[in-house]
Amino acid sequence: MPGAMEVRHRPDVVHVHPADNVAVALDALAAGQEIELGGERLLLRDDVPAGHKIALRRLAAGEPVLKYGFEIGRATEETPAGAWIHSHNLRTALEGVLEYRYHPVQRDTPAPAGMPTFMGYRRPNGRVGTRNEIWIVNTVGCVNTAAERIARSANERFKGRVDGVHAFSHPYGCSQLGDDLTNTQRVLAGLIRHPNAGGVLVLGLGCENNQMASLLAMAGEIDQSRLRFFNTQEVVDEVEEGLEAVEELVRVMERDQRVECPASDLIIGHKCGGSDGFSGISANPLVGRIADRVTALGGGVILTEVPEMFGAEQVLMNRAASEEVFREIVSMVNDFKEYFLRHNQPVYENPSPGNKAGGLTTLEEKSLGAIQKGGQATVRQVLRYGEPATTGGLSLLEAPGNDGVSSTAMVASGATILLFTTGRGTPLGFPVPTLKIASNTAIAEKKPHWIDFSAGALLDGTATIEELADRLFAKILDVASGRQLANNEQNGYREIAIWKEGVTL
Repeated sequence: MPGAMEVRHRPDVVHVHPADNVAVALDALAAGQEIELGGERLLLRDDVPAGHKIALRRLAAGEPVLKYGFEIGRATEETPAGAWIHSHNLRTALEGVLEYRYHPVQRDTPAPAGMPTFMGYRRPNGRVGTRNEIWIVNTVGCVNTAAERIARSANERFKGRVDGVHAFSHPYGCSQLGDDLTNTQRVLAGLIRHPNAGGVLVLGLGCENNQMASLLAMAGEIDQSRLRFFNTQEVVDEVEEGLEAVEELVRVMERDQRVECPASDLIIGHKCGGSDGFSGISANPLVGRIADRVTALGGGVILTEVPEMFGAEQVLMNRAASEEVFREIVSMVNDFKEYFLRHNQPVYENPSPGNKAGGLTTLEEKSLGAIQKGGQATVRQVLRYGEPATTGGLSLLEAPGNDGVSSTAMVASGATILLFTTGRGTPLGFPVPTLKIASNTAIAEKKPHWIDFSAGALLDGTATIEELADRLFAKILDVASGRQLANNEQNGYREIAIWKEGVTL
């Protein structure tokens, strides 16, 4: 995949790849306006919103439209040069379940000479957290309010002794069966064993399908000195019982100290949400550069949103570390397509209305931009939903495109920081520091309380992608070390969402 363009001035449009027959408007352009590209001038036939595409030459009906050097769909009618390209004259060329072939292409970034470090919490099992918090994990939605009351009182009572006490509400755990119950347990188990949780209180009801014993068994080996659990039906006052359990955990955790850790101990989850026409040419390639750096150092990066790989999946498959990993990617992708078909839903019903307003027309276009968050790294591992990451390098994780579900899934698989790119903005935050990276300067200036970092300087011509990558990586190390808080932490945006796909009794 091509990297983002590197400019020192602000043009009217950007031509992402030399083979492309469209360009992207950096600002709203008017019909009758002339633009310059590659020394040639082009007269615009239509008004073109910022982030949207312009035909660079005449396109015949049925002709492939190219962006990022790949086909993003077919023209539905003859389209003159200078015309606006969007849903009215471009359609997806994707259909059905495909067969794939492995054409290995491995282009890992060489390891740098030195190893950057951050100050993290090294746990007895060797994993490293970026925070030392107490997490309250509920077996069932019935105890959400009790958990929230415990967290609220504990934060007042034990302020300054740990990094915080947080409860994560969800509506599940009762009346669930089969794979649906298993999905809930896998995610909650991932939170229980997460290294950012220096202590965990598991709060149950007692009569739910998600029984305490089976959930704890799925979580695996947990340091018992840092785990407390009880069913609220078995105690007189669940809030006071919970506060006593939290106090016991605080006494253990307040002795924890940050220690210097190599950047190879980082596991970062990469996500995009509220994407626009700039996401694939600024914020996502920038995050891709971080993926290349972290994996070259031996750290882990998780990429998910399987439906937003459709149309670009072969690019990722060709970067599989082996034939076995390739087959696992194929299985994950086709299983997800079958999931849509089982529910009688179109496989390629994407992008969203907000994506389309921002300039994304087809799923191929969205996917080719989205997978740039993975940089050029070799795919080392395929993770099924809720499965923990066990190796460094780039991992692909089974989860839907939904922002809450996919971000929670990356945390459950072990991500200790999330990089979340956005062109339209979102306040969402998750259990770990969630750095929002804007694709354009306008949204960064409009929503400074949401946005932690802007890739807009790349479009504005005031910085190169390598300069921005240096700044972003330095910020990641500062956040991982606790020297800075992400906006989601400062504003109290910490949520989880669990994938619901089965039967409820």
